[in-house]
Amino acid sequence: MRKLLIKLFIKDYKNTSNPKVRESYGTLAGIVGIISNIILAAIKMIVGTISISPAIFADGVNNFSDGLGSIITIIGFKISSKKADKDHPFGHQRFEYITGMIISFIILMIGFSLFKESVVGIYDLFKGNAVPLDVSNPFIVIGSLVLSIAVKCWQAIFYTKMGKEIESDALRANSKDSLNDCITTIAILISTVIFIVSKGSINIDSIASLLVAVFIIVSSISLIKETINPLLGEIPSEEFVKELSEKILAYEGIYGIHDLVVHSYGPNMNFATVHAEVSREVDVMESHDLIDNIEKEVSKALNIELVIHMDPIEVNDEKTNEIKKIVRNILNDIDEKLTFHDFRIVPGVTHTNILFDVVMPFDYPITDKELKTGICNRISEYNEQWIAVIHIDKMYNNIIK
Repeated sequence: MRKLLIKLFIKDYKNTSNPKVRESYGTLAGIVGIISNIILAAIKMIVGTISISPAIFADGVNNFSDGLGSIITIIGFKISSKKADKDHPFGHQRFEYITGMIISFIILMIGFSLFKESVVGIYDLFKGNAVPLDVSNPFIVIGSLVLSIAVKCWQAIFYTKMGKEIESDALRANSKDSLNDCITTIAILISTVIFIVSKGSINIDSIASLLVAVFIIVSSISLIKETINPLLGEIPSEEFVKELSEKILAYEGIYGIHDLVVHSYGPNMNFATVHAEVSREVDVMESHDLIDNIEKEVSKALNIELVIHMDPIEVNDEKTNEIKKIVRNILNDIDEKLTFHDFRIVPGVTHTNILFDVVMPFDYPITDKELKTGICNRISEYNEQWIAVIHIDKMYNNIIK
């Protein structure tokens, strides 16, 4: 059904990198959510009122809020598809992340509301003031809950696949919300069946609601973290870094890359900068031409905006390569995680300066100063005429070579 809807209502549906196509996906998902959730909300609020079940009625209110969330999804995709302007030169695609975060907070508020109602219900239950369920029409009650479970499971699958199609955090949030609703309704169904089978002697309606509320709160907090990460700026996937690294290093004349930084302004708006090492013996215009070609070809292949800084290095000098090998061994002895780049030497009459940058992971157990001092001491111990001049870099991305 999902594929049929996509083919019927989304023009050029395979071109998911196009902002307008993404907007169409989001709009379709939102409309499906609005229609299905409003229908479920109406059914369960009516059944909940007739059967005097606060849990079923609350579940209907939850579905109604899901319908409102679908409206937010449509608005979010509409705004994120807007073209770049003078105030937002990188476009508006990050608004899609904001949409996902708004939906996550709505889920959290629903969880707290259900938690409060469940606590009150449990209190009334133990005080003997709880109003018993009216299950004079058990087939209608159970049928409405089974229908809701089926629709919500379908919604979860629908949103998951739509989210994968366009890599959307907002649709992933909707998918998790639908899955939460499915679990919620299953719990309510179980408590209702127990009440019917026990002929009213066992009423765990509010207890089931409490357990579901806790589940919703925990999952929504996890979802909020997931939607905040891309707004704060997160590390790109290992697959992306590997593919980018392999493509650049495949060019003849590139001896290494470092200082890779990736900025994402939305699912299809990624910028990357990297330093590429070239031989200092090659004419600068020839190296510049190589770098230009790499920028254009890799940018097109990976759908990113790539900028490469050219670093000339000594390639064929035996003394430089010998010292470089020694320094590499010293760093490996200290920690195999440590890497270095921009290596050069400045020979003198009484000493030789060895200049390089060391890449240090963010979670490293010692300070920059302690690491720098330790490396300098090890190099001096190897040869007292060698003076290390070190700059510490942070590992923004683990380049795979």
